[in-house]
Amino acid sequence: MNLYRYLTGPDDASFCHRISELINRGWQLYGSPTLTYDPETKQVVCGQAVIKEVEGGHYSPDLDLSKQ
Repeated sequence: MNLYRYLTGPDDASFCHRISELINRGWQLYGSPTLTYDPETKQVVCGQAVIKEVEGGHYSPDLDLSKQ
């Protein structure tokens, strides 16, 4: 089964730590990161897609991707 997630957050160390945690749990970066500016919060927002192949199991929309 292949899984996909797209994470977003402010361009700061906490976002990098979230991505690093996923990489260390077997997720892989998918594509290039994205950046945009939020004029309301005056912050740069990052986005990064990640993918993971999981043995066995079947995909369901009820699957909690944060626990994979």
